[in-house]
Amino acid sequence: MNNLGARRWWALGAMMLAVLAVGLDGTIISVALPTLATALHASESDLQWFTSGYLLVLAAAMLPAGLLGDRFGRKKVVAVALALFGAGSAACAFAPTAGAFIAARLALGIAGAAIVVMAVSALTVLFAEAERPRAVGIWAAANFLALPVGPILGGWLLSQYWWGWVFLINVPVALVGLLAVLVWVPESRAPERPGLDPVGILTSTAGLVVLTYGLIEAGQNGWGNMGALGEMGAGLVVLVVFFLWERWLGRRPHGRPLVDLRLFRSPAFTWGVILPGIGILAQIGVFFTMPQYFQAVLGMNATGSGLRLLPLIGGLVLGAVPADRVARLLGAKITVATGFAVLAAGLMLGARTNAGSGSGFVALWMALTGLGMGLGLATAASGALSELPAERSGVGAAVMSALQKTGAPFGAAILGSVLNAVYQAHLGVAGLPPGAAQAARGSVFGGLAVAHQLGAPTLAAAVRAAFVAGMDGALWVSGGIAVVGIFLTLAFLPGKTRTTAQAGTSLPQEEQLVATS
Repeated sequence: MNNLGARRWWALGAMMLAVLAVGLDGTIISVALPTLATALHASESDLQWFTSGYLLVLAAAMLPAGLLGDRFGRKKVVAVALALFGAGSAACAFAPTAGAFIAARLALGIAGAAIVVMAVSALTVLFAEAERPRAVGIWAAANFLALPVGPILGGWLLSQYWWGWVFLINVPVALVGLLAVLVWVPESRAPERPGLDPVGILTSTAGLVVLTYGLIEAGQNGWGNMGALGEMGAGLVVLVVFFLWERWLGRRPHGRPLVDLRLFRSPAFTWGVILPGIGILAQIGVFFTMPQYFQAVLGMNATGSGLRLLPLIGGLVLGAVPADRVARLLGAKITVATGFAVLAAGLMLGARTNAGSGSGFVALWMALTGLGMGLGLATAASGALSELPAERSGVGAAVMSALQKTGAPFGAAILGSVLNAVYQAHLGVAGLPPGAAQAARGSVFGGLAVAHQLGAPTLAAAVRAAFVAGMDGALWVSGGIAVVGIFLTLAFLPGKTRTTAQAGTSLPQEEQLVATS
């Protein structure tokens, strides 16, 4: 049993290495876009699909990936996904055209979805409830570690080497992750193969794709864009059809739905899935605004911007890793509420940032937001996983992952709209030529480019001041979302979650491992 216990943690390390590979790809691409535009002769539409195409496929493949893991074996699925991820990364590096690059990105989205879902599923299969919060804390840290590491590593590679190395760097990470998975991760699958449910797969995939695309469009074109609103509405309608179908199928004597909606009868699972999504919705304000602040206002490059995100990651690790001990002391409800309170305090303190704020002040409030996020996310997520049947952990993990991945573009769309509205309200463009005024109102980087072309340092200072006002407005909204999280936690999250044995939903640890590699 001691060997099995040690092996679980090695297996977790292997899965987190795979998650880190996916995260690095998602953050490095943002740094590489200007170089890719020149190297691949990419249009603005191409550049949009470099990022949004990946996100769409990532969202679409979540539930099918979970089903495949439950049906055929989770180790097999993550191994194939890692191999596909390495091949897709190499294809990105050697893509001769923008179209080929987009195709490779779509393959990466499929692989990334399977890796993310199987990593969450592994937390349920490998760890008993007592160990799970600590494992979830490590999972959370791995998810967020890529945020500063990606820009730092990507910026350094782009400045020193051929742009293809930005993607080839994923290949050895994927290979090491694959070897580690093959050696340390035990095979597991559902004792009874779940049904394929083609209607459920089709409607869930279509709904998530259309909804995510609408959110991306809203973030780029504003909430007044009728196309974006129509896409979001259509996506929600399809998802409602999906849940109605799943409910009907689940009530049939021999129905085998893709998602067992009985899971949502448990408040611990329901709110353990929703509350981390709300936390990500609030925290995305920091990730959306601060790189722009560091680069546009303080004049840092991408590497310097990534380094200045490290206090946030340090705070997250500091909150997530001991979350299990705090939850045992205070209870899940108080621990998650405390996490949201610390997150809200950090965000509202951050809303007082100005162009002259010291680096110590910025590092302090960012560390606070990370601390609150780590404490709350790890505790809420582990509560949800404690209610998740091991035999359907793949699909259950996919539900959690899909909600969290949708929260990021949703938060970016909301907070981007707030930032742009306040920025434009504070920016005076009177006297500028129409084209220059439109460029300046488009973004802080457009405004600085206009000021540079016109040789107008006063305009540059006004652009920076307007952006800071918009950033502070977005952080106030993020803080408000975190406050909502406090009230929802206190109102709906149970104080204590049931153990695996009490829940009666999971198999004993030894029976979960169908075969050991």
